[in-house]
Amino acid sequence: QVQLVESGGGLVQAGGSLRLSCAASPRTFSINGMAWFRQAPGKEREFVAAISRILSTNYADSVVGRFTISRINALNTVYLQMNSLKPEDTAVYYCAGGRVAGTTEDDMDYWGKGTLVTVSS
Repeated sequence: QVQLVESGGGLVQAGGSLRLSCAASPRTFSINGMAWFRQAPGKEREFVAAISRILSTNYADSVVGRFTISRINALNTVYLQMNSLKPEDTAVYYCAGGRVAGTTEDDMDYWGKGTLVTVSS
Protein backbone atom coordinates (compact mmCIF):
# COMPACT_ATOMS: atom_id res chain seq x y z
CA GLN A 1 0.00 0.00 0.00
CA VAL A 2 1.40 3.38 -1.02
CA GLN A 3 1.67 5.98 1.70
CA LEU A 4 2.57 9.65 1.39
CA VAL A 5 3.76 11.50 4.48
CA GLU A 6 4.18 15.26 4.51
CA SER A 7 6.36 17.30 6.85
CA GLY A 8 7.64 20.85 7.20
CA GLY A 9 4.50 22.83 7.84
CA GLY A 10 4.28 25.48 10.52
CA LEU A 11 3.79 29.14 11.35
CA VAL A 12 5.72 31.79 9.44
CA GLN A 13 5.48 35.53 9.03
CA ALA A 14 4.52 37.08 5.72
CA GLY A 15 7.54 37.31 3.46
CA GLY A 16 9.13 34.28 5.04
CA SER A 17 9.93 30.84 3.66
CA LEU A 18 9.07 27.23 4.39
CA ARG A 19 10.07 23.95 2.79
CA LEU A 20 7.62 21.08 2.69
CA SER A 21 8.70 17.49 2.17
CA CYS A 22 6.74 14.43 1.15
CA ALA A 23 8.09 10.91 1.36
CA ALA A 24 6.39 8.10 -0.51
CA SER A 25 6.62 4.52 0.67
CA PRO A 26 7.50 1.90 -0.17
CA ARG A 27 10.54 3.59 -1.67
CA THR A 28 10.70 0.97 -4.41
CA PHE A 29 7.28 1.97 -5.74
CA SER A 30 7.77 4.39 -8.60
CA ILE A 31 5.27 7.23 -8.89
CA ASN A 32 5.40 9.23 -12.11
CA GLY A 33 3.53 12.35 -11.15
CA MET A 34 3.80 13.99 -7.76
CA ALA A 35 2.05 17.17 -6.80
CA TRP A 36 1.05 19.56 -4.07
CA PHE A 37 -2.48 20.75 -3.50
CA ARG A 38 -3.79 23.00 -0.75
CA GLN A 39 -7.05 23.75 0.97
CA ALA A 40 -7.61 27.04 2.72
CA PRO A 41 -10.28 27.39 5.43
CA GLY A 42 -13.71 27.51 3.87
CA LYS A 43 -12.40 26.89 0.36
CA GLU A 44 -12.08 23.95 -2.00
CA ARG A 45 -8.82 22.14 -2.43
CA GLU A 46 -6.74 23.62 -5.24
CA PHE A 47 -3.70 22.69 -7.30
CA VAL A 48 -0.36 24.23 -6.36
CA ALA A 49 2.43 22.49 -8.28
CA ALA A 50 3.29 19.19 -9.97
CA ILE A 51 6.41 17.43 -11.18
CA SER A 52 6.99 14.33 -13.28
CA ARG A 53 9.78 11.76 -12.98
CA ILE A 54 11.60 13.52 -15.82
CA LEU A 55 11.35 16.75 -13.78
CA SER A 56 8.81 18.51 -15.94
CA THR A 57 6.97 21.00 -13.72
CA ASN A 58 3.69 22.87 -13.65
CA TYR A 59 2.56 25.62 -11.29
CA ALA A 60 -0.61 27.44 -10.35
CA ASP A 61 -0.50 31.06 -11.45
CA SER A 62 -0.78 32.23 -7.85
CA VAL A 63 2.56 30.67 -6.87
CA VAL A 64 4.68 31.19 -9.98
CA GLY A 65 7.98 32.83 -9.08
CA ARG A 66 7.53 32.13 -5.36
CA PHE A 67 7.22 28.35 -5.03
CA THR A 68 9.52 25.67 -6.43
CA ILE A 69 8.70 21.98 -6.64
CA SER A 70 11.48 19.41 -6.84
CA ARG A 71 11.98 15.70 -6.31
CA ILE A 72 14.60 13.06 -5.73
CA ASN A 73 13.46 9.96 -7.55
CA ALA A 74 15.87 7.65 -5.76
CA LEU A 75 14.33 8.66 -2.45
CA ASN A 76 10.74 8.81 -3.73
CA THR A 77 10.55 12.26 -2.16
CA VAL A 78 9.10 15.52 -3.39
CA TYR A 79 9.67 18.99 -1.97
CA LEU A 80 7.94 22.34 -2.13
CA GLN A 81 10.11 25.37 -1.42
CA MET A 82 7.85 28.28 -0.59
CA ASN A 83 9.30 31.80 -0.57
CA SER A 84 7.74 35.24 -0.19
CA LEU A 85 4.82 33.69 1.64
CA LYS A 86 1.58 35.63 1.91
CA PRO A 87 -1.30 35.31 4.37
CA GLU A 88 -3.42 33.95 1.53
CA ASP A 89 -1.05 31.00 1.28
CA THR A 90 -2.40 29.79 4.63
CA ALA A 91 -3.83 26.31 4.06
CA VAL A 92 -3.43 22.63 4.65
CA TYR A 93 -0.97 21.42 2.03
CA TYR A 94 -1.45 17.93 0.63
CA CYS A 95 1.05 15.78 -1.20
CA ALA A 96 -0.39 13.64 -3.99
CA GLY A 97 0.86 11.05 -6.44
CA GLY A 98 -0.49 9.68 -9.69
CA ARG A 99 0.24 8.32 -13.13
CA VAL A 100 0.62 11.83 -14.55
CA ALA A 101 1.88 15.12 -13.15
CA GLY A 102 -1.56 16.58 -13.57
CA THR A 103 -3.28 19.61 -12.13
CA THR A 104 -6.57 18.11 -11.02
CA GLU A 105 -7.50 15.84 -8.15
CA ASP A 106 -8.71 13.24 -10.65
CA ASP A 107 -5.11 12.88 -11.89
CA MET A 108 -3.99 11.69 -8.45
CA ASP A 109 -4.28 8.19 -7.03
CA TYR A 110 -2.57 8.66 -3.68
CA TRP A 111 -2.88 11.37 -1.02
CA GLY A 112 -1.11 12.33 2.15
CA LYS A 113 -2.93 13.52 5.24
CA GLY A 114 -1.72 17.09 4.87
CA THR A 115 0.43 19.56 6.76
CA LEU A 116 -0.75 22.96 7.97
CA VAL A 117 0.96 26.13 6.81
CA THR A 118 -0.02 29.34 8.55
CA VAL A 119 1.27 32.70 7.32
CA SER A 120 0.76 35.60 9.69
CA SER A 121 0.50 39.18 8.51
